[in-house]
Amino acid sequence: MGRDDIVEEMGRLYDLTARLRQECPWDRRQTQESIVAYTLEETYELADTIHRRAELGDAAVCGELGDLLFQVYFLARVAEEQDLYDLGDVAAGIRNKLVRRHPHIFGEAVADTPEQVRDNWEEIKRESEGREGIFHEIPESFPSTLLAQKLQQRAAAVGFDWEKAADVVAKVKEETGELEQELCGNTTPDRLAGELGDLLFSVVNLARKLKVDPELALRGAALRFRERVEGAARFAGADGLIFESIGLEEQEAYYQQAKKEQKR
Repeated sequence: MGRDDIVEEMGRLYDLTARLRQECPWDRRQTQESIVAYTLEETYELADTIHRRAELGDAAVCGELGDLLFQVYFLARVAEEQDLYDLGDVAAGIRNKLVRRHPHIFGEAVADTPEQVRDNWEEIKRESEGREGIFHEIPESFPSTLLAQKLQQRAAAVGFDWEKAADVVAKVKEETGELEQELCGNTTPDRLAGELGDLLFSVVNLARKLKVDPELALRGAALRFRERVEGAARFAGADGLIFESIGLEEQEAYYQQAKKEQKR
């Protein structure tokens, strides 16, 4: 599509959203608060589809983007009906913010690397936008891996960071040792949870230093595990066995067989 066609389609979606709010009983009843859960759901579905893009295809990603885009239109429409703001205000607001936060493009600042761009971004948020503190405006409602990652990034922005990934590997080993000590001693569930949390936090830190998204990495590992267990059950079934009924040693053998099959 050309620019004019894109603008026309965006306008048609705006008109459709308004009509749904007027004529559909379900849509008419929704509020910004009630629709947030659906917005989060669509966000996770988009993330999953992008992660499985090779399997599902670009058309599926496009469809999920549309679902998420509609959430933006819908939330803005509800606000417009309350004379708070409208979709145009939303678009203008994000456009102005992006211009403000890219002075190396729209101003005289210099940023030749992604790291310099990020540092400029954080400085602008602190100075020009009046945000205070190292961890300003990081929602505690973030998924835990994202919350940990954001906190670590903000700390790194002020110089509080490991120099290299190998240093974080040592920290992961240290936290693993502390957890093992708790397991061997007279511990409590709270202390175990604390040590396990420290270990997970250090693993997220390692992912950050390796430039790996921990959420996507864990999602990938979880999906591989599911595929391997399902494969193990199929291999057991081919031998006339029920996976749930055999011992752990046999289950592990079939699991390793499925793991080898998965790597082919």
